[in-house]
Amino acid sequence: MHIDTAKLRKFKDVFGNYLFILPAIGMFLTFSLYPFAKVFQLSVFRWDGISPVMNFVGLANFKEILYDSVWWRAVWQAFYITLLALVFQNALALLLALFVDRGIRGGNVYRVIFYLPPVLSGIVVGLIWNWIYDGNYGLLNYLLEMLGLAHLQRAWLADPKTALTAIAVIHMWKGFGWGFVILLAGLQNIPRDLYEAADVDGAGSWEKFRHVTIPLMIPVFVMVSILTILGTMQIFDIIVSTTGGGPGYHTEVPVTRILANMVGSSRFGYACSQGIIFGLLLLFASLFQIRISRYLKQEQ
Repeated sequence: MHIDTAKLRKFKDVFGNYLFILPAIGMFLTFSLYPFAKVFQLSVFRWDGISPVMNFVGLANFKEILYDSVWWRAVWQAFYITLLALVFQNALALLLALFVDRGIRGGNVYRVIFYLPPVLSGIVVGLIWNWIYDGNYGLLNYLLEMLGLAHLQRAWLADPKTALTAIAVIHMWKGFGWGFVILLAGLQNIPRDLYEAADVDGAGSWEKFRHVTIPLMIPVFVMVSILTILGTMQIFDIIVSTTGGGPGYHTEVPVTRILANMVGSSRFGYACSQGIIFGLLLLFASLFQIRISRYLKQEQ
C-alpha cells in the first residue's frame, strides 16, 4: 500500500497546529460560549440559584422588565454618566492629546501621567474619591472652605442631588487617560505634509483643525465613542466602592441591578433576562454610533 508522505506530513502539520490552539478553544467554550448560552436558557426560568427545580415561565421575566421602574431608572442613570463621559471626558482627552501632539517639552512624561488613572484599580480609585468627597473631613469640602465657599459644602456621595454626578466625575477622571492615548496615536498618524500644505495656503490653527484634523480623525473619534459607551454603561467597581447604589436608588446602574437581583434577591432567571436586555441596548448603541460615522464619511 502506497502512502503519500507529502499529504501525511501536511496532515500532521495541520493537526499539530490545531492541537496547539485546542486549550484556547476549550477555555473559550467553557468560560465564554457555555455561560453565554446558559444565560439565554435561565432567562426563561424562575430559579433561585440553589434549588434543583427550575420553573419555566417563558417570556414572563422579560415582560416584568418592561414595568420595572427601578431597572429603567438604573439604565437612565448609566446613560446620564455615559453622556457626560462622551462630552467632557473625551473633550479633555482630545485637548490633552492635541497639546502633547504639538511636541511640548516633557511630552513623554505627560503620556505616563495621563495614563496612570486608567491602570489603577477601580476599587482603589473609589476609596480615594470616597475620602475626597467625605462630608466631614473630605478634601473637597476643605478646599471649598478655604476659598470662602463653605455654603457649598455637603456629603457629596450621600446627597441624592449630587451623588450621581459625583460618580460621573470619578469615572471621567479614571477614564480620560485611555482616550488620550488612542486619540494621540490617531493624531500622530496624520501626515505632517498636510499641515504644511495648509500653512502654505495660509490656513490658521482653527482651519487646520477643522479641515485636516477632524476629517482624518473621524474613525478614531467613533472608536473612542463606542469604547466610552460600552465601558461607561457597564460601570460597576467605582459604584460598589463608593455608594453601593445609594442613597436609595440614586446611583444604581444596570450591572448593580443585575447583581442585586441575582445575589440579593436570588432571582437568577430575572437577572439573566436583564443581562440580555442590557446587552441588546449596548449592541444597538454601538450600531447607531457606527451608522453615524458612515453618514459623516459620506457627507465629506
